[in-house]
Parts: sequence; C-alpha cells; structure tokens
Amino acid sequence: MMRVEEVSIEEILKESYLTYAMSVIVSRALPDVRDGLKPVHRRILYAMYELGNFHNKPYKKSARVVGEVLGKYHPHGDSAIYDSLVRMAQPFSLRYLLVDGQGNFGSIDGDNAAAMRYTEVRMTKLAEEMLRDIEYETVEFRPNFDNTLKEPSVLPSVIPNLLINGASGIAVGMATNIPPHNLREVIDGLIAIIEGRDIEGIIKGPDFPTGGIILGREGIIKAYREGKGIIKIRARTKIEGDKIYVTEIPYMVNKTKIIEDIVNAVKNKKIENIADLHDRSDKRGLLIEIKLKKGSNAEVVLNKLFHYTSLEVSFGIMNIALVDGVPKLLSLESMLREFIKFRFEVIRKRTVYLKRKAEERRHLLIGLLKALEKLDDTVELIRKSKDYEGAKNGLIEMLGIDEIQAKAILEMRLNKLITSEREKLENEKKELDKKIEDYEDILSRDERVYEIMKKEFIEIKEKYGDERKTEILEYYDERSIEDLIPNKEMLIVYSKEGYVKRVSPEEFRTQHRGGKGVMLTGDLTIAAMNHDYVFMFSNKGRVYSLKAYEIQKGSRGSKGKHVRTMLKMDDKEEIVSMLSLKDLKGYFVFITKKGLVKRTKAELYKNAKKSGVIAINLRGEDKLVSVKATSGEENIFVSTKRGYSIMFNEKEVRETGRNSQGVKAIELREGDEVVSFIIAKKRFVLIITSKGYGKLVEVESFKTQHRGGKGMITIKTNESRGYLRFTASVEEEDEVVLLSSKGKLVRIKVKDISKQSRYAMGVRLIKLEEDEVESIAVL
Repeated sequence: MMRVEEVSIEEILKESYLTYAMSVIVSRALPDVRDGLKPVHRRILYAMYELGNFHNKPYKKSARVVGEVLGKYHPHGDSAIYDSLVRMAQPFSLRYLLVDGQGNFGSIDGDNAAAMRYTEVRMTKLAEEMLRDIEYETVEFRPNFDNTLKEPSVLPSVIPNLLINGASGIAVGMATNIPPHNLREVIDGLIAIIEGRDIEGIIKGPDFPTGGIILGREGIIKAYREGKGIIKIRARTKIEGDKIYVTEIPYMVNKTKIIEDIVNAVKNKKIENIADLHDRSDKRGLLIEIKLKKGSNAEVVLNKLFHYTSLEVSFGIMNIALVDGVPKLLSLESMLREFIKFRFEVIRKRTVYLKRKAEERRHLLIGLLKALEKLDDTVELIRKSKDYEGAKNGLIEMLGIDEIQAKAILEMRLNKLITSEREKLENEKKELDKKIEDYEDILSRDERVYEIMKKEFIEIKEKYGDERKTEILEYYDERSIEDLIPNKEMLIVYSKEGYVKRVSPEEFRTQHRGGKGVMLTGDLTIAAMNHDYVFMFSNKGRVYSLKAYEIQKGSRGSKGKHVRTMLKMDDKEEIVSMLSLKDLKGYFVFITKKGLVKRTKAELYKNAKKSGVIAINLRGEDKLVSVKATSGEENIFVSTKRGYSIMFNEKEVRETGRNSQGVKAIELREGDEVVSFIIAKKRFVLIITSKGYGKLVEVESFKTQHRGGKGMITIKTNESRGYLRFTASVEEEDEVVLLSSKGKLVRIKVKDISKQSRYAMGVRLIKLEEDEVESIAVL
C-alpha cells in the first residue's frame, strides 16, 4: 500500500531556493576574500599550472586549456570557461593581467574574441605568484565534480588579487562590484596594518586599467569605511582649439557605446555645436576626436557630453566576498586584514611542511652517518645477510635505528662511502639543524611570520608595482554649465521668420540720437543676463522657457537658430513677447491688444520649459502685447497706439490662474489698441513713436488711476512722426537700443534724449526712411 505524506509546499520551495542560492553564491558568482577568485578563474589557473603553461614556456592553444578545465574541474560549458579566460587576458578588463594571450582577445569597442581554436595563452608571471607554494600543502584540496581528482579550494596567493583586480558578479539576492586598485598602494596598506599603522590615505582609491578620473573622494571614503558607496568616473579629455579629444574612458564602458551616445545626443538636440566626430584610436592608444562648430564654447559642450553620454558614469562599489564560505560586506580594512590572516596561515603551513621535510631528511642523514661511522661492520652485515629483510633487521639492531633509516642505508649508493661525500652529508645535516631551528622559531613567534610576510610583500611590490593610471580629484565641486559661462548682459533677438539669437551689446557702439544706426537682423529684442531664464510667449497664449545661454550666440548680421528647433511649438505659433528673469518670484502681468490685463503668480510657470504651458486664454481676435514680471506692488503703465496711457497699481488686478482671460485695463477709444506696457518704477518714461521720435517724461506727470479708465495723453501723434510704438521705464544713466523693421539699430544714452511734457511730440532718435521702430531694449 502506498504511503501518502502531507508536506508544506512553502517549506519545500524555501529549502530548495536557499540551496540553489547558496550554490550560486559559493560556486559561481562571488569571489573568495583570500585569493579574490571565483571558482572558474581558480580552476583555469590551476589547470594551466598542471599543464606547465608558465610565462617562460611556449603558448598553448586556448582550446587545450579550456578542454583541461572542462574535463577535470568545471563541467559548465566551454563558452563560459573561454569567456572567463578571455577576460583574464584583456588589458582593459583587468588591472593586472593573469593570462598572457596571443591572438584576438576582443577590444574595448566591444568586439568579441576570436574562437578558442585560434588564440593561444599562458600564465603571466604575476599569476604564477598566486600558485606559489601550492606544493607545500598550504591550501586544502577537495574532490572535483566526479571524485576522480583533487582541486584546490583556494590558491595560496601572495598577491592581494581581490583588491588589485577587483571583482564583479551577480548572485541570488546580492551582487558584488569591487573596483581594481594599484598594487603598490595595496601592498603599502597591508604593511601599514602589519605595523599597526592607520591605512587612511595610503590606498588613495580605485585604479582602473582604462585610467580616467574619479571625481572627489567622498564616495571612496564611504565605500572604504562601510563596504559600499558610489563614485563618479569621468573620461580624460583635453581641449585644443575647436576640438575636444578623449584619451581615456571610464572603466567597463564600451568605446562604441560612447560614440553612439554622442551621435544620439546630437540627433536628439541634447548637445549642440558638434560638427564632426572621429574615432582615431590605434595601436598607440585610444583617441576620440570631437570637432566643434565655429564660435562654440568648448567647455559648455564638454560639460554636456559628460552629462548626456557615457563619458561620465557612476560606479557602485559593493565589497561583498566570501569569508569562510559566507558572503560578507567588507570595509577596506576588513579585506586587508582577511588577506593578512590568510597569508599568515599559508606561511605557517608552508613552514610546518618545510620543517617536516627537513626533519625527515635529517632523520635519514642521522641513520646514514651512523652507518658510515661503523662502515666495516655495516658492510659485513649486509654482505652476510641472506635477504633484504634480514639485512634491514640486522641494521636496526646493530645501529639502533628505525626501519626508514635502515631502508635508506640499504639504498645508499657506494659513492657515499667516499670521504668527501661523507663530509657533504655531515654539512647537510648541520644546515638542516639550522633550518629546523629557524622553522621552530617561526612557528613559536608570530612576529617572525609577519616579518616574512612583509618581506614577500615588498618583493612583490618591487617586482610588479607600477604608477597609478586613474587620477583622483581630491576635492571635486561639480560645476554646472552656468559656472562655465560668464554672466554677462546680452541682447536676445527674435525675428518674425522665427529665428532667435544672442548678441553681445558690445557689437553696437553708443551713438548720438538721430543717427542712422547699424544693421541687426531681428524684430523683437530684450536684454538678459546669460544665466537668466528667457520666457517666450506665443500668439496662441502659450509660454516657453530656456536659459539665455542656451540660445545660440550670433553676430549682428547672423540669422540665428530657428526657434522651432529649440522649442516644441506648433507650426502656426509665433513668439510675440519675451521676458528675462533671474528667478520665479512675484507675478507675471499680461496685456492684450484689446486692453485686457491678467496677473498670475510666476511660480505657476516653472514647468514651462521647452515644451511650453498655457500662459493666457486669448479670446476671438485678441492678441498678446507684452508680459512683465512684477513684485506684487508695482505700478502698471499701459499705452495705446493713439498716444494715451493709464497707470494703476497691480493690486487693482485680482490674481488668477494660468488659463484665465483677464480683466479690463483701459477703456479704448474707437480705432485704438494697446501697443505697449511697462512697469513704471524708474524716474522717467521713455516714449518712442513708430517713425523713430521719442522723449522722456517724468513718471510724476502721470497720476495713478483705477484700472478700466480711458487714460491720459502721453504723446501727440501724427502721420509724419508716427503713432506711439513703445514705452520704457528708464533712468538717465541707462542706455537704450532701438531696432527698426529693416534691421537698423541704434544704441543711445538716455541722458541724450530730451525731457518733455506729456503733450510734446518728441525729437528724432533714429533716422528712418520707409521703415518703423520694431523693438526696444533697455541696457
């Protein structure tokens, strides 16, 4: 009868999963803290050791080594073994190579290695240091997968491989990512611990085979103290004229991936001003050439390259390794101490083995020398003995020796009977006595073990140590793009065709009023500092924002860059007003052609950016005239085409949301419309007509009214002098820039403009023919 037993599926799954997890952790994914190797790497090196595949011997086919490992120790597939072997031979993967490869072992571009039948390998001299003393019973051997052979559970490495080459691996529920370090620094750290000194500052930080620059020590210090942390690695670059050269890239980053990142960033318009890109890497080293467009700020482009591409990456340090078969998160000092502890045991075991072998040899020599002292009796006894057993037993009885010594005497060659040979045996015994005494001293005093350890470490350092490849910026203060751009005043110029540019005011010399001016391509102009936010308001009532420095710098006559390549605007949208701000405090006040005013908190537009948001709800044929930023306490000055103005405090306008329409600001006369709007907070109002005439009127000449009134006369207009076009709030020390519809520009000092009454018709500021004043900016 079949017996049925109830079991908990939860318990079975839990047990099975834990068994699987520990198998992955111990047998595949995590390195041992002692030799820094995963099982597959350890088996590869041991198989090469057994094959005699040393650094001073001929190369062997990779397939030969892979077959040896697969057949004897690691039955997990030849590709897994070969991939591990390849990585041990790649100078861009390991800081200190363990395998010397001949043939195609892949590239930093991500190219795969040639098939194992085409490549050849042998151990490096450094790798042999990991197997030094293995024949002295220094490590435990365990059965291989089919119990037919023995393999080492760890290599008796004299080099701190876990730290100098690092390790990475994903286990079940955990992962390790230990960066490589400089051998000299690690050895110095080990010696410091042995001597009882503080290791802080001795091991400066990771040292990657691909070089690069680590930005700051904060992440390094955290990782060294806690076992985990994040560091930033940046490519090494240099700027020469209009070119940026990349000579070193971050560790484990594919060069082809970097080039693809740059191409995609340019294509997606995240990075501008890159004209060309070439990979000029060769046998002499890595070199990526990035050519910039004329007039580009190389520092800004480079900063964006770091931001948007793999030229700068984060490296997460996670120092997890197996300690006594258990995964542990280790600080730097813990890893060093574990290695010292391991080396201490290796040296002791080696000493025990050497002492035992020396004692065994001395034991034989004592027997041989006893036989030589009674040589005649010994020879006579052997000659008369009937068989081997009889001779052996006779020697044991006559000389007072044991069976092992008796056997050695019977197997002794006749040439040992020569006097000189006897002296050699006596001298050898004396040497052995000294060695055994020394071994006993080592085993009785721990300080002797540490002295030997230090001596071996120093030898390794002198033999294999080299200079750092990775630079560490001790104190890194990440600079933003703005930090690279002087916060100078600029003119932001927008044309009706949709082109925008940034022009330095220095391109326009100050002129006397009434001059012909110089030429400037554009229609709408505002002054802005390079670091200001520039808000662009469209005819459809939407607003877009970007930093002033993001607008392409141009000359007076250059066209600029089309705004639709920078902002996500509809095809029929046009920019009708621009505003520059340092921050989003206070309010935005809007004025439309039909005399409506709206006031909304500026912070509601913080998400405008390049994709835009609704700014104002425009109804019918109404259009946006201008937008200004206010503090909440300002006097608003609205002017119409026929020369009337009204001034009222902004508190007269209730605060509304982004999608509101607004309320009446001025009662328009028949055929009139609003053309200008300013914040009247300076002493004078500058009034400009369409034909280039203008005057200064003191703000006090205009009394503050309630919104919605008809306003008062501001300037008398006629056909020859034109209609009222612009107003501006100015002081005498200011300068103004006037731009005509045909691109004429004049820069005038305010103090050179006449002060007149509200009823005066103004004086000529710019000489125009058939064109009109199109834009004004105050500097």
